[in-house]
Amino acid sequence: MTRRLPPARRFGALAFAPALLALLGALSVTACSTLPPPTAAVSTEKRAFADAIRVAVDGLVQQVAPPSGLLAQRERRIVVLDPTLDAGTGQQTAATLQLDKAVADGLAKSSAALDVQPFDAANLAKAHFLLTGTLQRSQGAYGVNLALVDVKSATVAAQSSAMARPEGIDMQPLAYYRDSPVRVKDKVIDGYVRTATTPPGQKADAVYLQRIAAATVINDATLLYNAGRYREALAEYRSALATPAGDQIRALNGIYLANVKLGQTAEAEEAFGRLVAYGIAYNNLGVKFLFNPGSTDFWSDPKVTGAYAMWLRQIARQGGNAKACMDVVGHSSSTGTEAVNDALSLRRAAVIKRRLGTESPEMLNRLRTQGMGAKQNIVGTGTDDVVDALDRRVEFAIVDCPT
Repeated sequence: MTRRLPPARRFGALAFAPALLALLGALSVTACSTLPPPTAAVSTEKRAFADAIRVAVDGLVQQVAPPSGLLAQRERRIVVLDPTLDAGTGQQTAATLQLDKAVADGLAKSSAALDVQPFDAANLAKAHFLLTGTLQRSQGAYGVNLALVDVKSATVAAQSSAMARPEGIDMQPLAYYRDSPVRVKDKVIDGYVRTATTPPGQKADAVYLQRIAAATVINDATLLYNAGRYREALAEYRSALATPAGDQIRALNGIYLANVKLGQTAEAEEAFGRLVAYGIAYNNLGVKFLFNPGSTDFWSDPKVTGAYAMWLRQIARQGGNAKACMDVVGHSSSTGTEAVNDALSLRRAAVIKRRLGTESPEMLNRLRTQGMGAKQNIVGTGTDDVVDALDRRVEFAIVDCPT
């Protein structure tokens, strides 16, 4: 599949509404079939990454090929691939980029009946199938999960999984995710991840599908951001956010990031405040405060930590506005012993609590600290670099206030 950058334009909510309304209407129609759904293709043998992708693609094609009837007609069926994700982090990485290309190429070679097209609004409006996929870390290997969703019925038509050995799998996040101050995961991303492992015959995740139209604009914006075209990316993110389905963490995060790159500090702080408010409202706010190894001092590079004072100011302000009680939960990478990591993560949570109390003294009585050490690692590599940055995060969990 060719990844192309979108043209420099600003989508309005009405610019793509007719085609997408037609798609959303189609998603509400339940298709009737006299044939039972196929069985998911699951391979547990650990293979090289390229071989695992090939096995997963072949598993999909076998399920939709005759005699199922889905590809029995002579017309070609349009497939749009919503770019694949790391299931644990919700990020796009160098490996998921490789997966996107290999899956698109593999489908094109395996079936002349499938026409793989880029993920954009025009293609989505005429698509027969939507393809989702994830890389999921499991016991030192990676699961390659693919699901083909029938657009008319919003039902998974085929699902396959294969296991890949970790050698050669580069999980470094792409620029947008590397630069992100927060864990970019919400109900939409969770729904995407669930859909990639949903068995054939069952409905794809409704929250994910209901917001798929805005996802094409967010994807356009992210391609622009990754290419360094920040002003155009900002316009696209704002366009997505202006639509009813665009209230997503990826759009809010993109507006913050693009403003930072453009040197628009006031706009960036306002955007970060909205990002924090969103996280508090959905009880899903994980912030990447990086510390020096084995220390409670923030990372020494001011390019990394220069925005931390503003982040803390906005977390205190938005938490105060919401009158929220929060657990400040520290996490660490897997480097070091369990006892050391537990104690270190707790001390780091205490540092954040103290800094928030400086910004808003009245918040102190509504904050508690916890240290989870490496028990809730998301990445788990222990590399202590950009790959496992999310493991060295501080999360803010909304809890009931004491009576």
